[in-house]
Order: sequence, then C-alpha cells, then structure tokens
Amino acid sequence: MTPFVIRRYLVLFLCVLPFPAQAEETPWQDAFSADAEQLTRLRSVIIAHQGEPVFERVFRGPGLSDPVNIKSLSKTVLAALVGAAIDRGLIDSVDQPVVDLLGDRVPDNATEGVEQITVGHLLSLQAGLERTSGRNYGRWVVSDNWVEHILTRPFVDEPGGRMLYSSGSTHLLSAVLTEASGKSTLALAREWLGEPLNIAIPAWPQDPQGIYFGGNDMRLSPRALLVFGEMVRRQGRHGERQVLSADWVAESWQGRGRSAFTGDPYGYGWFALELAGERAYYGRGFGGQVLYVLPDLGVTAVFTADPEPPSPGSRYLRQIHGLLASHVIPALRAD
Repeated sequence: MTPFVIRRYLVLFLCVLPFPAQAEETPWQDAFSADAEQLTRLRSVIIAHQGEPVFERVFRGPGLSDPVNIKSLSKTVLAALVGAAIDRGLIDSVDQPVVDLLGDRVPDNATEGVEQITVGHLLSLQAGLERTSGRNYGRWVVSDNWVEHILTRPFVDEPGGRMLYSSGSTHLLSAVLTEASGKSTLALAREWLGEPLNIAIPAWPQDPQGIYFGGNDMRLSPRALLVFGEMVRRQGRHGERQVLSADWVAESWQGRGRSAFTGDPYGYGWFALELAGERAYYGRGFGGQVLYVLPDLGVTAVFTADPEPPSPGSRYLRQIHGLLASHVIPALRAD
C-alpha cells in the first residue's frame, strides 16, 4: 500500500471517530456569562459544585492554570498556614503573645504595649496598631526593616478592638511562622499546602530581611485557588488527607472584627456574609481577586481580575456577589 493510500484511509478513519460534542451552556450559565462579560476587570471564573466544576471561563488575561497575583487574598492562605502551625504545635494557640514568638526581631524601641498583641489579634486584623495599608503603605514597604516599622507604629485602638485592615499585621504572622519553624514561609506553604494539595506555589516578594511578604502578592493559579477552597469547604480535607483541622476551619469562619468598608464580619482570613439565603465565606484581594466557599450548598468559586490600580472599590465586590446570588445559587439550589 502506497503512502498516499495510507494517508487517505487514515483521514477517512479519523472522520468517522465519535468525537465527544462540546457541552452546551445551560440558561443560567448563559446569563451568568453575559453579566460577567460586562465587568471589564474580570479575567477568569471557576465555579465548582460538590467538587465538580460547573463553570470555567477565561474572559481575558492569563489561563486557568497560570499563576496570577492574588493580592490580599494571600491573607486567607497565610491564615491557613498559621492554623497548620498551631495544628503541629509550633505555635501554642491564637492566644500566644506575638513578641514571645518573634524573639530578637522585636526592636528595642517597640511601642509600649505590643506585648499584649496575640496571634489571634493579627489574624483578625485587630492588633490596634496604626495601619500600614492605605496611605501608609508606601512608607512601610520602602522602610529598611518591615517588622520593626510595624512594631513601632502608635496604637490607634486597643488589641482586640476595631478591625484595622493592615498588611503589616499579616506580615508579622509571616515573621512568626519563620521564627517558629526555622523555615521560610515559602517553604512552609509548599510543604503544608503545595505538596498535599498537589498545587504549585511560586516564590513571591520578600522584605529586606528575607521574610516572605505576609498577606500580599502571592501568586496562585485559579485552579490552585479552587483546590485550596475545596479543601476548606471539606473541613480541611483533600481526598483522604486532613490538611487542616476541622476545628481550625470553623475558627477561621467565626466573625470577630467587622470591615469598615463592607460591614462584613471577619474571622481568620475569611469574611462572612449571607448570599441569597446561603451562608457564605470569602477571601478577597485588591482589584477583584475573590475566593468563595458556600459550605451548605457545596459551592466553591474563584474570580480573578486585573490586579493593577485603580481600585474598583466595594461596588465591584458587590457586583461579584450579585453574580453568585442572581445566577449560581438559585440554579445549583434547584439542581
């Protein structure tokens, strides 16, 4: 048989193979896509129901498996690392004073009273110190020693008082993890989350002392975020492995402070709210990076967006909430 004849038969054979047809979108997916498309910052969305993706789409920008800057959604991941450290006995409890864990990293000129700040106060953003976010952010990140800069800020409330959204608080937690374990926060993230969840965790920026930025600028793919969120939804389990204790997940979701921007209660890395009658928890980052867990409905959802300024503000977040409340929740509740 000549090569020409062989190629001809091969083409005929391939033409009759039963290739699977592309699944058509359901009415709720069509409506969701149409509304989501109007959000020009939006880059990608993944929605899973009972562990199975029911909607995946890249509207613009990087693909679903490409690491992206998740901005302050990093705080949600960092809180999980603190929980893992407590599970392993490296940190006694959320009530342990931070200065006891930081040791020599506490400067001699630290603000009087910082010894009252606990791990739990940092997790819930209730340290009481002047914020290093917002208008104070630039001055902090150009300082020679980020930890020292944070611990020498004046108190504007008492520890355990108002929620003061501050990346300085979560950066102290990264320093705590480094001191308590003798390993970098990156190494811990890869060991305690990356390996058991089988997700890639690239390196992210460090401060002048080499401490990985606590609570900002981590890079994870939307698919990796979904796996992380699914683990949390399943009370810390991934497959047959208990990655975080169920008790820690429950503690993380318990509201303590309340956001001055949205009014939503905040636990350890997670905000809480009700969406269309469903209990919902979410972590968020600048620009519109949002991870949702709706435990009673069995839903996990990932939204990524343009991480560059200007900030879209709380209105954009309400629009993302609305996509879930208007389209996803009613459809999957009826499923």
